[in-house]
Amino acid sequence: MATKLSVDMSSGGRKALGFCTPKDDKTPQVMHVLPKRVVPILFLPGIMGSNLRMNAERQQRLNKSNNVAWRPDKLNEVTEFLEASPVRRQLQLDPQATEVDCYDGGLAPTGNTHENAGQRQDHSKVRVALRFEIDSPLLSDDPPSVTPRRTKEEKARERGWGEILFNSYRHILEQCEQHLNRHGPDSYWKRIIGHNPAEWGAVANPAITPLTEEEFKAATKDCLFPVHAMGYNWLQSNEDSARIVSRRIKNLILDYQRSGFACEKVIVISHSMGGLLARALIHPDMGNINDKILGIVHGVMPALGAPAAYRRMRCGFEEGKMGMNPAPKFLGNFGNEVTAVLGNAPGGLQLLPNCAYGNGWLEIRRNGLLVDQFPKNGDPYEEIYCLRNRWFGLLREEWLNPAGSQSAGIARTTRLLREARQFHLDLVDTFHEQSYAHYGADAARPSWDRIVWNLNDTNVDPAWVDYRITNDSRQGKLALAGKTIKGTPINGVSAELGPSQGAGDQTVPLRSSDRQLLSNRFKAIFRQTGYEHQASFSNDDALHSTMFSIIKIAATMKWGSHA
Repeated sequence: MATKLSVDMSSGGRKALGFCTPKDDKTPQVMHVLPKRVVPILFLPGIMGSNLRMNAERQQRLNKSNNVAWRPDKLNEVTEFLEASPVRRQLQLDPQATEVDCYDGGLAPTGNTHENAGQRQDHSKVRVALRFEIDSPLLSDDPPSVTPRRTKEEKARERGWGEILFNSYRHILEQCEQHLNRHGPDSYWKRIIGHNPAEWGAVANPAITPLTEEEFKAATKDCLFPVHAMGYNWLQSNEDSARIVSRRIKNLILDYQRSGFACEKVIVISHSMGGLLARALIHPDMGNINDKILGIVHGVMPALGAPAAYRRMRCGFEEGKMGMNPAPKFLGNFGNEVTAVLGNAPGGLQLLPNCAYGNGWLEIRRNGLLVDQFPKNGDPYEEIYCLRNRWFGLLREEWLNPAGSQSAGIARTTRLLREARQFHLDLVDTFHEQSYAHYGADAARPSWDRIVWNLNDTNVDPAWVDYRITNDSRQGKLALAGKTIKGTPINGVSAELGPSQGAGDQTVPLRSSDRQLLSNRFKAIFRQTGYEHQASFSNDDALHSTMFSIIKIAATMKWGSHA
């Protein structure tokens, strides 16, 4: 009888379990011994994709029954948050009072005596019946005879799967775990091996050749690819997150080494903001672990930022198909709700278009005719974001600090904006030498390539720049007033933010994503269509290009003499 293989990679390394057979059964037993080599696959989610908890003081102040700050998989939490005031939003999503809601071996605090960490993360179990049959030797239920017996759900939680927005990211986690840890290429790989990468949107230059079965076998031979997720506090600066995640990656590698495996590097898959974090991880003055990362697959990264961030801070999150992720709309339906959070969040401010995005993306039009454009001198931080008393600027100062915090306000936010500018200047040419990317280039999914304010103003008033806001719908409609040069009062002027335009994925425009293509630093670029930003990893083209890229990266691994 063939053996049943049980694995606990976190304590004790490789194990095999055999069964006795009758003496007259001469069938040889077969024992599959796990490979010694391990290359962990590490997934980094996008903004709002990591679960957060608040400290005890903040929980008490908000009179919450638990310490959940952000956990969008729990609909009761986000539904309650939908009705939250800007004061509540600022206090609950405070980067200085929150941290990643990780599992911590089941010992993580929940702020609720009736709930432990395992119960909180139970929704993040591997739901085998829904779509995938997880049949990985690394992530399967232990046989009943193993003590202590651990389920695949418990093992997944130890890997960080409960730290992130599972409903959005489960496809990439499960597919990697399922299909990278089989003996030889299974039927899934027939969709990838031998196929022209152009089928999934690969551009002609840089040229990339199809994956062969020989390449696949050589890249995966005698190697395991356990899939981990690492959440991060997306409210905080990606530079700070890089230092924290860097330590976690080094400890992860050490854990595998202590368990008897040869483990030297990880492969990183990122989504959206996670791409900025991944690049910060390899920057020598931030995460400084380029030598621990074999390669990076960037998914829908806003390489130069996205004007949608400006739009949302002024007008709230737009309507649209949210797919499996209700998170964006819950973060704020109105501009003041979003500004109360992102206006105080270094990470959120790092998603605004940076200097390299270029000039002229903020347009002022009068009855459809172009009047002016900003920025003019390549610095949106000074020309748009830090402007005071300008109706078209980023910040409504009265929206910044509804909670009356001593550490919040216009002075702090302008400082954070200038720090965001420096972060991008430091990161501008930082790309891993084994980088792959996929992103939306869909003309049918307009993506705020630029922001247009249209003035309904019949007067030719050169002083339009000094108009003041007399009424703000907080969703993109303004009533303005001012004076002409001769001092005659001007009333009844309105301004409205125009619709989204420009190819992309409904959030990140091609103008930002194509920075990766134009950098000439990537091994392959996949320009794709057919998905919305948050749901990208539910799209087959995105998944296939990711799996293809992982194998191409894995093929570059050079093991030490003792591996």
